[in-house]
Amino acid sequence: MDRPLYLLNPYLKEFEATVTKTDRTYVVLDQTAFYPNAGGQPFDKGVIERLSDHKVFGVVYVGKFNDTISHEVDQIGLQVGDKVKCRIDWERRYIHMRMHTAAHVLSKVIFDSTGAKTSGNQLGEDQSRIDFTLENFDRDRIFEWFQEANKRIQKGAEVHSRLLSREEAFRIPDLVRSNVTLIPETVKVIRVVDIPGVDIEACGGTHLRNISEIGKIVFLKAENKGKDNRRIYFTLE
Repeated sequence: MDRPLYLLNPYLKEFEATVTKTDRTYVVLDQTAFYPNAGGQPFDKGVIERLSDHKVFGVVYVGKFNDTISHEVDQIGLQVGDKVKCRIDWERRYIHMRMHTAAHVLSKVIFDSTGAKTSGNQLGEDQSRIDFTLENFDRDRIFEWFQEANKRIQKGAEVHSRLLSREEAFRIPDLVRSNVTLIPETVKVIRVVDIPGVDIEACGGTHLRNISEIGKIVFLKAENKGKDNRRIYFTLE
């Protein structure tokens, strides 16, 4: 089975691996730091270099299918057994890490204030959005939430990732604050992202070492997306 190196080391920019399966332009590696499209966080891009002849294949999409991470490359040619060196598009990855960690801080502030759960989210390079199970929007409260989130960010806090057994993980209160994300019974090991004094939540995405790296969360707009569903857009400075 492929090993997702990004789970415990999201700052890994380069790594070596061996091709274990190919289907024309779809490639599986024995280990990978490329993040697959999942949980509202976009996939990583980058390159795979074959070490035997240094031919470079561009990674244009990464997905997870039946617990296997598949890399779509821009040309055929990679074969099972090829030794490769991979490099992630770090600028793209890092902004997604900043956005994802910012979403955790902001959603926890709103949860603490209202009890609202996350009903959806989508991270981007220029802006991101989070949907909440809220009946009404009070614009003054939105600005208060952003102000509180930025206070926590400015103060700073380390971000820790741990792999826990399902039984141990579910002893943590409010481990899952989404009304759409259920962790299947078949999942026996759960990754927990812990920001002491700020947030602790089950999450498979990539995060910063310290929330101070986020910068500043800036409110863009808010929308009503149906009954008891409100959407907030934000960007980072």
